[in-house]
Amino acid sequence: MNTLRRWKDKILGFFSNDIGIDLGTANTLVHVKGRGIVINEPSLVAFNQKTGQVVAVGQEAKNMLGRTPPHIVAVQPVVDGVISDFEITSEMLGYLIGKAQAGHTKLLGPRVVVGVPSGITSVEVRAVRDAARAAGAREVHIVEEPMAAAIGIELPIHEPTGSMVIDIGGGTTDVGVVALGGLVNARNVRVAGDKFNQDIVSHIRNEHKLLIGDRTAEDIKIAAATILRGAPISFTARGRDLVSGLPREIVVTDQDVRTAIGHSIDDLVEQVKDVLESTPPELLADIMQRGIYLAGGGAHIRGLPEFLTAALGVPVIVAPDPLTAVVRGTALILDDMERFRDTLLTNEDELVPSE
Repeated sequence: MNTLRRWKDKILGFFSNDIGIDLGTANTLVHVKGRGIVINEPSLVAFNQKTGQVVAVGQEAKNMLGRTPPHIVAVQPVVDGVISDFEITSEMLGYLIGKAQAGHTKLLGPRVVVGVPSGITSVEVRAVRDAARAAGAREVHIVEEPMAAAIGIELPIHEPTGSMVIDIGGGTTDVGVVALGGLVNARNVRVAGDKFNQDIVSHIRNEHKLLIGDRTAEDIKIAAATILRGAPISFTARGRDLVSGLPREIVVTDQDVRTAIGHSIDDLVEQVKDVLESTPPELLADIMQRGIYLAGGGAHIRGLPEFLTAALGVPVIVAPDPLTAVVRGTALILDDMERFRDTLLTNEDELVPSE
C-alpha cells in the first residue's frame, strides 16, 4: 500500500505542483516545491461592497488600509486562525495559489498542505479544505501548526522523546508537545500579535489621548517592543488627538509598549504553564533537557525568550527563521508524504481503500 501511494504521488507530481501554505491571521506564506517560499503577504482582501468584486489581495490590500472610500472594505478572512468568511478566503487562496504557480502551471491542480491552529473543530477543518479545493487544489491535507512548526524546525518528532513548540502568530499562539509523530498535548491561545496591537492602541488612547490605527500599532510593536529593560527605544507615532480632533504626533518608548502588552504576556505565560503542568513527567524531563522552541512572528519580540526562560524554568530557544517554521514544515511533509502521513489530520474522504 505504501509503495502504491509513493508511485502514485511520484507520477502525479510530474503533472501538478506541490504547495505548502501557512494560512495565518496576519500573514499567509506559500511554498512551492522546487522553488522555495514564493509568497509572504498579509492575509487581507479588499473588496467593493457595491459590486461585490475583489479589488486587491495581500500586500496591495494592506496598502489600502485606512485610505479607501466607504464602499471599499479591507477584510481579514481568517480571524483567530479560523476562516470567518468562506467566499473571501477562497478568493484569497485562489489568488495566492495562482500567483505561486504563475509561469509554472501544470496539467493538474496542485497538491496542497495547509497549516491550521491546533484544536480547531471538524467543521473548521472542512471549511479550510473546501476553501482550498474551491481555489483549485487537486488534493488537500491539513496539519496542525505546532506539528508543522516542529517538522520545519527539524525536531525529532518520530522519536519517543518530547519536543515542545510555542508558535506565536498573528491571531493565536499554539503551544504543543510532540512525541512519536503526534501532538501529545496542545493548546490554542487567543494571545498573539493582534492582541498585542490592540493593547498598544488602548494604551496610547488612555495614556496619551491619541487615537492610532492597527497598522501604526504594528509598526510600534516591531520598532519598540521589548520585554526586558535595556537601551531606550523610541518611535514617533502619529494619530488623531482625542481632545482637539486634530492630527498630533508623540514619542512612544519601549516602556510604553512594555506596559501595554505586559498583561497579555503574563496571560501567555500562564497558558504555557498549564500545558507544562498537564504534560506527562517523562516528556517534561525531555523538554527540560532539550528546551522549548519559539516560532512565529512573536519570537522576534526582544527579550521574550529570556523572559520565558526565567518564568518557566525551562530554556527557551528561538527557532531558526521562526516566521517560516510552519510553511517549511508543510514543504517537508510534501517531500515525504508517507513518512509524515500520521501527522496530518484525518481526511476521511481522501483515504485510499485497503487492499
